[in-house]
Amino acid sequence: MLSGIRIIEFEALGPAPFAGMLLADLGAEVIVVHRPGGAPLPGADGNGLLDRGKRSITLDLKAPRDREVALALVASADGLIEGLRPGVMERLGLGPDEARARNPRLVYGRMTGWGQEGPRAQQAGHDLTYLGLSGALFHAGLPGQAAVVPPTLLGDIGGGALYLAIGMLAGLLNARATGQGTVVDAAIVDGASHMMALLLSMGSQFSTTARGVSLLDGPHWSRCYLCACGGQIAVQCLEPKFYRIFLDTLGLGQDPLLRDQFDPAQWPAQTARLVQLFATRSRDHWAALFEGTDACVAPVLSPEEARADPHIAARDTWQAGRDGPAPAPRFSTFDPPAATSPARGQDGAAILDELHERGLL
Repeated sequence: MLSGIRIIEFEALGPAPFAGMLLADLGAEVIVVHRPGGAPLPGADGNGLLDRGKRSITLDLKAPRDREVALALVASADGLIEGLRPGVMERLGLGPDEARARNPRLVYGRMTGWGQEGPRAQQAGHDLTYLGLSGALFHAGLPGQAAVVPPTLLGDIGGGALYLAIGMLAGLLNARATGQGTVVDAAIVDGASHMMALLLSMGSQFSTTARGVSLLDGPHWSRCYLCACGGQIAVQCLEPKFYRIFLDTLGLGQDPLLRDQFDPAQWPAQTARLVQLFATRSRDHWAALFEGTDACVAPVLSPEEARADPHIAARDTWQAGRDGPAPAPRFSTFDPPAATSPARGQDGAAILDELHERGLL
């Protein structure tokens, strides 16, 4: 889908390389500039899976000769991805002004937690701190309990990498139409805040000041329950017709305690009733009971269990021969080839030869 698009990615952690992997999965040529020496995380080879489908060159960006190679790469590219603290690329002589002076059509993608500007721009942070400040973490937990730590998918990927990828694609389309590049300032606090539009669209059914009283964070029909085996079952039957199926499947369709679905005053007692019930049988028992129904119930699987699930397997979501999960989304006219992650610097000689052939070095 992105054949003919070249992206230069400067080594970073988390959301920036994920965005690069996503674009590579979609057919873009992504060249990652690795630092000399070992990987930034112990035990990792580059970014491991996140370097899937990319080419690798190792450059010391503080060395004048290698910096010139980096600028030559930028001159050959449609887009650039960097995930360093604000100002680092400028100090290296690779900031947006220098890069776009070499290549006015360049789409310069910047991935940070706090953004390029603002009082916290130079502070360290991680997924959880960005979510906390944005307000997105507020409803992650049950009333009276501390907020849970969600997987880093929520901030780093949902609020970060995916917004960077969308911004890059929008910039590339605009550059194709106008001949002018742009700088994409993708900040996790911005993306996480933007994602909250879905909840805020619920109006009075979503509280911005209290936990446990909103339509999706307080009801007995929107939470996970522990089972007798120690596993969990996930329930979220929002629509009344699905809630009726849920109760009927449990044999509780005539239970007066559970009849009123949307009364917050009854949710604690209704929850206690279901806590007691689900604790009597195993997760697999409940999963089998609800299998094939529209009750909106599913087992909480480990990643390894998920790979073996019949639905996941039928969709080939973890395709044989691929390094990690299959690319997403899917297209009727494009099937990404199987790709692996390069060793650090393995494509350096070939990339330098290409730059010489183009007259950029």
